[in-house]
Amino acid sequence: MAPVQEGPGHEGPGHEGSDRLLIEHAAHDAAGRRPLGRRFGWLWASYAVSTFGTRFAFDAFTMVAILVLHAGPTEVAVLAAAGLAAGAAVSVPLGPWVEFRRKRPVMITTDLVRFAALMSVPAAFALGLLSFAQLLVVLVVVGAADITFQAAGGSYLKALVPPDGLLVANGRFESTNWTATALGPPLGGAAVGIFGPVAVVLADAISYLLSAAGIRAVGWDEPRPARTGSSRLRAGDLLDGWRFVLAHPELRPLFLNTVLVNGLIMATAPLIAVLMLDHLGFPPWQYGLAFGASCIGGLVGARMAGRLVARFGRLGVLLTSGTLRACWSLGLAFVVPGPAGLGLVIAVQVGLVTCAGVFNPVFATHRLDRIPADRIARTLSAWSITSKTAIAAMTALGGVLAGLTGPRAAIAIAGVLMLATPLLLPWKEGRGQPCSSR
Repeated sequence: MAPVQEGPGHEGPGHEGSDRLLIEHAAHDAAGRRPLGRRFGWLWASYAVSTFGTRFAFDAFTMVAILVLHAGPTEVAVLAAAGLAAGAAVSVPLGPWVEFRRKRPVMITTDLVRFAALMSVPAAFALGLLSFAQLLVVLVVVGAADITFQAAGGSYLKALVPPDGLLVANGRFESTNWTATALGPPLGGAAVGIFGPVAVVLADAISYLLSAAGIRAVGWDEPRPARTGSSRLRAGDLLDGWRFVLAHPELRPLFLNTVLVNGLIMATAPLIAVLMLDHLGFPPWQYGLAFGASCIGGLVGARMAGRLVARFGRLGVLLTSGTLRACWSLGLAFVVPGPAGLGLVIAVQVGLVTCAGVFNPVFATHRLDRIPADRIARTLSAWSITSKTAIAAMTALGGVLAGLTGPRAAIAIAGVLMLATPLLLPWKEGRGQPCSSR
């Protein structure tokens, strides 16, 4: 196993040393928000612009399929599920391939690939050649590039930022994500109304070009990862990420928990849309308000994460927030028409998103800390592939269940399953090996 590689001038402590550093510095980081340097600033800026572009183009491909290509509901469902699953499948060999390459060039390349793929949509539209098959291919390419970028980005972040700065960095990413989620879809929806959905895809493409420029401006490549044995990709490398996660006593339960939670949340999203917009007659602006307003909770939760870790320890916050975020989804099954129903949706979403805002940066930091530097890309790639495949499968199953029982019953079943997800958190490890200085 290669030694842990950190950014220039930083030695790589083991897990216990990293935990101790995190707790010692978390209070200071939470209060003062010390700067993480110019290089991280460029990385953060590139993340912000690409994330806002993605949120701005939220559901853009669905709208292109419906409004431009006049696709029916079956085609739209295929576009969402098949594109996600195929993109995950294409990514399987990319994780181990990325592991043994410098990460910054990989990140720039995947940004440029996403830019080129998305730009093909407005180009084909302008030439009158846009087709449903092209949309599906673009989604596959973008999905595979997303997973590859995330795998390389996690490894690069761990090398760029000192161990005691990881939680701060992930908290900033999480805050940016929720800010973009709050602002992007409403602005993107307005842009679709004025300029059409193809123009929104164009804006998303440009955001990836700007992201590539920002990552290039970081100006630092980690040392080339060393590899023992053959430099060629081996069959065993393809499964190494999954083997490592499933053998790790803390990562295995977190892996199962996050995959199931994300799948249930995403599978419920189209069902609550059908319930509110079709069955209960909520106007679209109220539906958008309910889910847009909840992003404030995510921003608040992300900013609280450092303070909570400083006071209660990392695993304590991880287990508590992971448990609390499972308690909200069942409430969506009891939505009624009118202001009371709207208030219920807002309350449920704010609670869920606030807990997720705390959980996500702490989880991301804890996961990176538990993965050796020479396995990060493979492990994160395997994690993302599984998550996206599970989302596609559970979304399809949710649609079938809703067709048999109705959307409200399907939402209730997903909410009950969500209540069981805390059982998959690493409780045993939490009791035996608390990540704190106490």
